[in-house]
Parts: sequence; structure tokens; C-alpha cells
Amino acid sequence: MSESEQQAQQPLVEHLIELRRRLMWIIGGLLICFLGLMPFAQKLYTFVAEPLMASLPANTSMIATDVVAPFFVPVKVTLMAAFLLSLPHTLYQVWAFVAPALYQNEKRLITPLVLSSMILFFAGMAFAYFLVFPVVFKFLAGVTPIGVNMATDIDKYLSFVLGMFVAFGTTFEVPVVVVLLNRMGVVSLEQLKSARPYVIVGAFVIAAVITPPDVISQIMLAVPLVLLYEAGLWFCRFAKPLSRRQES
Repeated sequence: MSESEQQAQQPLVEHLIELRRRLMWIIGGLLICFLGLMPFAQKLYTFVAEPLMASLPANTSMIATDVVAPFFVPVKVTLMAAFLLSLPHTLYQVWAFVAPALYQNEKRLITPLVLSSMILFFAGMAFAYFLVFPVVFKFLAGVTPIGVNMATDIDKYLSFVLGMFVAFGTTFEVPVVVVLLNRMGVVSLEQLKSARPYVIVGAFVIAAVITPPDVISQIMLAVPLVLLYEAGLWFCRFAKPLSRRQES
């Protein structure tokens, strides 16, 4: 192996070592949060299950069809809570790894981008929990046929909740995506404005696929999605596209 090839491989090895170190910090932060929350696992699951429990008919409750579900389902909820709690630390580690390769203007852009993404994702989860879940579960309880006991399995309920959290958290990232595309010069503001009709149709299609088959929950996802797109357009008015070499 020539000297030039050795010099080319050395930075790669250093990057891999740095990546491993950052991953260890991320896993360590997640593990610390998880162990700290484990004593509250049952309370965390009770909090997550509250929207459905409040809508169940009298003298009914959720069930566990798997023998180990009463133990593992609260553990899964705790792991989810630990991930959210350690998310700022995780994002910092990711930032510390990629920052040396960024231009100065990109560094100024990434900080508000990460913060706004995290806030909007949490806002989407809160919107689903406090506004969407009560409406959806009340609707489902109301259409349950007579003679059918609405006894939901706790593991399937958790899968449904996690899916909805991810769906609403992701859709609430629309303003960040719109501003980022415009800021990086990929799409102009005029093109984004002209795409409004397609966005409205796409919002209702996405809502129909993600949410349960009732009109109310679909509207409760589609309307915020359109409004968030409009919010992204509004922020684009104050953000001029930047070239990669621009330093100020």
C-alpha cells in the first residue's frame, strides 16, 4: 500500500472511531433515561392508555392476550419515553459529529432546524394524544355493535398509539421541510404556492391512509397538515435561498 493510500485511509478510520464514540454516548444517554424511568413504567403506561380507558363502556377494560404482555408493554412505553427524554442529547451528539464538515452558513441553519423539528414533533404527538385520541376512541366505542365487548389488547393498543404518534409527529414537520427546500434553493416560493391544490389533495389522501376510517379523525390530520404547509410558506418569505459557498 502506497503512502498516499495510507493517508487517505487514516481520516476514514478517525471518522469511524468518532462515530463509534458518538453512538456510545447516544446509547449511554438512552440507557440512563430508561433506567431512571423504569420505576414509573406502570404509571407511564396508565398515562398512555388514559384516552382509550376514558372512552371504554362501563365495566370494561383492556386485556392482555400474551402471557408476558403485562410486563413488556409498560417496558416498551418506558423505552419510548426514554427515547424522547434523551432526544436533545442524541441530537447534540449527531450535531457534534457532522458539524466539522459543515460550512458556516449551514451551521447557522442547522441549529434552528433541529430545534424546530424537535418542537414540532412533540407538538404533533401532543396534538394526537390530547385532541385526536379522545375523538377517535369515542367514535369507535360508539359504533361498536350491540353484544360486542370492546376489549382491546394492550400490545395492539400500544402499536396503534406509537403509529399515530409517529404519523402526527412526522406530518407536523411540514413547515421545516418547506422552509429547508426553499432555503437550500431546491424549490422557489412561487413553486410552493402553485403546489397548494396538490398539497390539499395529498393531505386528505395521507389522512385517509394513516387515520382510522372516520371523517372526523381524517379532517383533524388533514386540516393541520394544510395549515402547517401555509405556515411554512409564511416563514419562507423571511428566508432567502442560500448557496453552499455563501458564508454570511
